[in-house]
Amino acid sequence: MTRPLRAAASPRTGADDFDITRHIDGSAAFFGAAANVIMQLSTPAVGYGVLESPVDSGKIMTHPIKRTRTTLTYLAVAMLGTEDERVAYRRAVDVSHRAVRSGPASPVKYNAFDPRLQLWVAACLYWGARDLYERMHGPMDEAAADGFYHHAERLGSTLQMPAALWPADRAAFDRYWTENLARTRIDPPVRAMFDDIVDLKMFPWPIQLAFGRFHRWVTAGMLPARLREQMGMSWSEHDDRLLDRLLSTVGAVEDRMPRQVKALPMNAFLWDMRLRRRLGLRLV
Repeated sequence: MTRPLRAAASPRTGADDFDITRHIDGSAAFFGAAANVIMQLSTPAVGYGVLESPVDSGKIMTHPIKRTRTTLTYLAVAMLGTEDERVAYRRAVDVSHRAVRSGPASPVKYNAFDPRLQLWVAACLYWGARDLYERMHGPMDEAAADGFYHHAERLGSTLQMPAALWPADRAAFDRYWTENLARTRIDPPVRAMFDDIVDLKMFPWPIQLAFGRFHRWVTAGMLPARLREQMGMSWSEHDDRLLDRLLSTVGAVEDRMPRQVKALPMNAFLWDMRLRRRLGLRLV
């Protein structure tokens, strides 16, 4: 029998009995990805950092497959990888991040190594993962919710965010989230980039035609209301009921799947990284 993939425990919590693989949904990569990008980049320093980035290989509109692989591999390593793997992937990402810093003409100042910007990105990833899990499977019990929260610190500390910067508990996180969400702003150039991503403009037109409208609808439903309004997206109570029904149905199906299957493609990207590393290939 195949043993379930198990992540190393967070050194901050010492939660050796917390198994993150029980809370990993591979389908979240489809349902929540675009909304999470919008959340992360709604802080202007992050948005303009991505918009103006000189790293061509990291641009989703130019290299959608590579960018998706890099992002999902980072999430897999951060949440499921060993400490040694996290260090190796941090070094690989650092090579790309060195070039991402504001210039004289940039509308805002930014630096990809800024730990407070990395905290915001990690907070968006955690908030989105928690929101999706609860919509698909229902609320976690208190112990699981705390374990999941403290483990999610790795989403930032796998880069340069000091562990101490992660809010101490879920109540502190909720205060941080409310305060910083209220400061978000989507400027027109960044919104234009978002619209291209939401409408799947990085893919051939048959994919845009087949999935673009549905993707925009799902993305609208996964956004906080403040950002949905800034994107000019409409949403109704009927839409909310339909999306909740869809997500709970998918969650019910996933609950009956073997854990390794449920985690796809996250575990596949982790295995791919391990193979690349063994063969001496580029990780990013």
